[in-house]
Parts: sequence; C-alpha cells; structure tokens
Amino acid sequence: MPSWTDHAIWWQVYPLGFTGAPATAQAEVRHRLRHLEAWLDYVVELGCSGLQLGPIFAAETHGYDTVDHFRIDPRLGDDADFDSLVAQARRRGLRIILDGVFNHVGRSFQADERWFRKGPDGYEVFEGHPGLVALDHAEPAVRDHVAAVLNHWLDRGAAGWRLDAAYAVPASFWREVLPEVRARHPEAWFGGEVIHGDYAGYVTESGLDSVTQYELWKAIWSSLNDRNLFELAWALDRHDGLLDTFVPLTFVGNHDVTRLATRLENPLHLGHALAVLFTVGGLPSVYYGDEQAFQGLKEERMGGDDAIRPEFPAEPGGLAPDGIEVYRLHQRLIGLRRRHPWLVRARTTAEHLTNTAVALRSRPRDGGGDGTEIVTLLNLGDQPHHFPIGHADPAEPRHGVADPSVVPAHGWSVVTQVTEGAGNSGKRSGR
Repeated sequence: MPSWTDHAIWWQVYPLGFTGAPATAQAEVRHRLRHLEAWLDYVVELGCSGLQLGPIFAAETHGYDTVDHFRIDPRLGDDADFDSLVAQARRRGLRIILDGVFNHVGRSFQADERWFRKGPDGYEVFEGHPGLVALDHAEPAVRDHVAAVLNHWLDRGAAGWRLDAAYAVPASFWREVLPEVRARHPEAWFGGEVIHGDYAGYVTESGLDSVTQYELWKAIWSSLNDRNLFELAWALDRHDGLLDTFVPLTFVGNHDVTRLATRLENPLHLGHALAVLFTVGGLPSVYYGDEQAFQGLKEERMGGDDAIRPEFPAEPGGLAPDGIEVYRLHQRLIGLRRRHPWLVRARTTAEHLTNTAVALRSRPRDGGGDGTEIVTLLNLGDQPHHFPIGHADPAEPRHGVADPSVVPAHGWSVVTQVTEGAGNSGKRSGR
C-alpha cells in the first residue's frame, strides 16, 4: 500500500447528486464539476486529505451504467473541468480517488459482443438490473480496456481507484490487470467494494490494497441500536485480524446506505459511532453531508437512492446552521486521528465489556508509536458508568465531571494514556 495512504481520510462525494445534475444523460456539456472546487477549502478545514469521487464518466443515468470510460459525463463537464479540479485539489494538498465501474456497463456501451457475459436469455446483467450488462472478465480485450482506463486517468492526475462491485469480479482479473498499471503508477492506490465474504482472501488473491469494511459498518450502528456492545467487540476482533493482511476502508456512511443520523434510533449515540470510526485501524471516509448530520433513507425502489445523494449548495455558506455541532465534532475527532497517525494500523481490544458499556483500547501495531494508547469509552446506559482504566488526565475538561473515568449516561469520551516507561500522564478528549 502506498505510504501516503497512512494519512488518508476521505470526503466521499457522489458528483451527479452533489452538483444537481439531471437523472438521465444529456448531450450538452454543463460544467458542474467545477462546483466541487468551491468546497475544497471546506474539505481541508474538516481535516480530510482527499476526495473520493463517485462516477464521473459518461453514463446513461446514475453513473454506474457507464457508456464511455474515457469521457467525463457531459452533465458534469469535460476534461478541462477534471484537470482544473485536480489542480485545485493539489494546491491544497488533496488527492482524488475515482470510482471505476468495471464489472458492468450501460446498455449503449459500444464494444464487440465478446466483451459481454452470455446468459440463457442473452447477455447477463448485474444483480437483476436490465440496464447493467455484465462484462466478460475472461476476455483479453476487457482486461486491456480496463488497464488502459486506469492508466489514462492516473496519467491525468488521479491518485487511485475505488473499484465498484469488486466482489462480482474474479479476483484473478485484478491480479492480471494491476501489475501493468502499478509499473507505470507505483504510488497509485486500489480499493475494492466487497460487501461480505473473505475480505483478506480477496485482497490477497486480487492484489488490491484494500476493500470496504461493511462488517464493521453494520456492527457499529446495530450494536448502538440494540445496546449490544458485544457485537461491536466481536466485529473489532475480526477487524484486527484483517489488519494483519491489509488496511480496510472504514466508514459509517456511503452512497449506498441509509445515513447514520437516520439509522440510529437514539441521536445521542451519533458521537459514539464517530468515535469508533476515528479511533480504530483503517482508512476512514466521511460521506458528504454526514459531517452535517444529514438525514436520508435508502429505499429499494426506483429513485430510492435520491434521499442519500442530495444536491449541495453552491458553497459551504449555503448550508443550514443546525449541522455545525456535528461538523465541529468531526473536526475534533479527525484532528485526534491526525495527531496519532499510527491509528491507521492500530490494534483494538475491548475491555470492561457489558451490553451497554465498553472501553476500546487502541495500541500501535507491534509496540510502535510514542508509547501512547487511545481508549474510547462508550456508555449506552441510562446511568453514568465508571471505567476502571487507571490514571487519565482530561485534555478537554468537561464541566461538572471530576473523574475522567466516569462517562455520563449515553455519553462517550476518548482518553489518551501513556504506557509505563513512556511518560507519566494521559490526555483526554470527548464529551
């Protein structure tokens, strides 16, 4: 994995929705991609180090039905708009990751019929969607095409790729494609969308750098809703095992799932979820709007993604003011993570575990770092909870709380402790 990803924290954006593009393809070029440039300072101020973009290539509707991988979707603009966005991002130290949809294409994608998988009723489609025609990954021309696309946009300034529906693509396909691309772009990063199954096995066989950690995503919100922190502890134990092989892509929201603020039954537990995301190992991302506590329910119907892929105002000043508290919370937790970059590969153990309380202790891998350990204290109970964690000095004192090991009802905090021999005090931040 490229060394720069050790410090990667992504702001994920679905460009067609973010920019208010129409739902279906249009021939006229509209330069909506420039809309993102007004938000780059916002991304920096949030603390993120890059943009993870959803589909931006010419497509029929939602972007995942690509018709030309070498052309910016006219609804978003053209090559000059992409080049400008890359240049403006680089000026601010931000990298850009692109969304590569290579398992399937739109119906009007032009290619020899050998490029497509055959089914009993014609071409195979992806998960029952008639507009998404599955590519045949055993066809050499498909392999050459994908490698050419990856190289083309890396040449133009992209830093890497999120590979859509990687779980539907044979791992051996990426094992054939990526060496050629890495030889030309050794610092490029490649992560795949994998929802379930053997994450570590897929990474090992495919040669990808990472895959999405849906198992931890689910455990975070469902353990909070069910007040069953044993589920979270179990998932984190498995998460630690994955870190022996690769650094997973971690998240509490993305373009395909109901927003966290909608999913959680108790809004007081939003901070708990974010504290876990930013204090355990992984490459975390923030889905645009989550940092403002946006609501949004995903529904299994036509247009069911619209609520979770909204248009944003022309500039940050157009946001409603009621999201500022959650935005500041993201800033604090991202700042904590950036001060402790070893967290990217941290190992986390659950201590003092009950259904409604847990201390999650994150340590540098193999005893590295500066001797600091981070302990995230979660209390889902209706009464204050005392955690027997030893000495800890609060870095951000909470009014009315004399003992930093006491967390109020439905509260959370993050404590930094220095291990014996590395210092004599701990620091704390939280609420």
